[in-house]
Amino acid sequence: MVECDAMDVNEKVFVTGGTGFIGTRLVGVLAERGHSVRVLSRRDAPAPPPGVEPGESPLGHERVELVRGDITDADSLRRGMEGCRYVFHLAAYAKNWAKDPKTFFDVNVQGMRNVFDTAEELGVQRVVWTSTFVTFGPTRPGMVGDEAMPRITDKYFNDYQRTKTIAEREAVARAEKGFPVVIVNPTRVYGPGHLTEGNTLSLLIDQYDRGRLPLLLNAGMNVSNYVLVDDVVEGHLLAMDRGRLGERYILGGKNVSLKEFLSVIDRITGRRHFQIPIWRIAPTVFAYFLKKRAEWFGVYPRITPGWVRMFMADWAYSCDKAQRELGYRPTPLDVGLRSTVEWIRRIRDAKPRPVVADRQVTSR
Repeated sequence: MVECDAMDVNEKVFVTGGTGFIGTRLVGVLAERGHSVRVLSRRDAPAPPPGVEPGESPLGHERVELVRGDITDADSLRRGMEGCRYVFHLAAYAKNWAKDPKTFFDVNVQGMRNVFDTAEELGVQRVVWTSTFVTFGPTRPGMVGDEAMPRITDKYFNDYQRTKTIAEREAVARAEKGFPVVIVNPTRVYGPGHLTEGNTLSLLIDQYDRGRLPLLLNAGMNVSNYVLVDDVVEGHLLAMDRGRLGERYILGGKNVSLKEFLSVIDRITGRRHFQIPIWRIAPTVFAYFLKKRAEWFGVYPRITPGWVRMFMADWAYSCDKAQRELGYRPTPLDVGLRSTVEWIRRIRDAKPRPVVADRQVTSR
């Protein structure tokens, strides 16, 4: 595999998923660093993150241009990508459920094909594609995985994981044939930004800080990897500048159990919250009920059986490869959580606003 040349300042950059949780922050950083950024958007004026006025949103920056379209529409991709040397493809359907399960394939697999085909047609120099660490599968208890770890199971927890895995395999295969793509695999992302399903950890932190009683699956003992959104954004930029084409890079932080994750919030806030441990059977039954209700009446389910199974597994991963090859440096968990808690309290005190489901295509 070959290495990428550094991304030149003032070059035009095309971003899909640029109105989502990670994408909005990436667009802002690109614009501040002098790039002209075209953002594919399904809406003319996407809502700004909480606490940010529309005129102050990164999407309103003078160097940012919104291009109306969708990754399932090749014509809109061509309009947006024309004249751009670099592409960040973050858009995905990252939800628990879709009324038509084919939506996952149409967006996550066919959408990726559309982006890559258009980039190849227009002679784009490099693409950074955002996958996810769930494509590697869960890890065995006490084990820490990496990019080279063989999957320990052929089963998938949900359609999101299945379709992102299909897409990732295709991306690697295209790279082997010369397509200039670098793949990044963020872990569980938290931090300031949109309070939507794409930022479920910050929603959890908000609820926990409010004193609501969290129900901890498996007593919160399952381990996962948690990463600050700012680190994920920087990891994307480093992958564009320094990543080896065709390689995958886990963008992560610290491996801790959910119970440990919440205990850090306790130390930061100086408050100890009640925690209620629950086991597999109750949430699984409840999730099946929500899924059936969704199928019968179209009511979006907060959790699904696959979601329960996923959170009952361990997802401990190392970002050593990204640190070694890209110069990636994750923020310590207590520092990242402190900034997140302070942001949540600031927007809560300034202007309470209801949390609504994000119906646009988002990235995780």
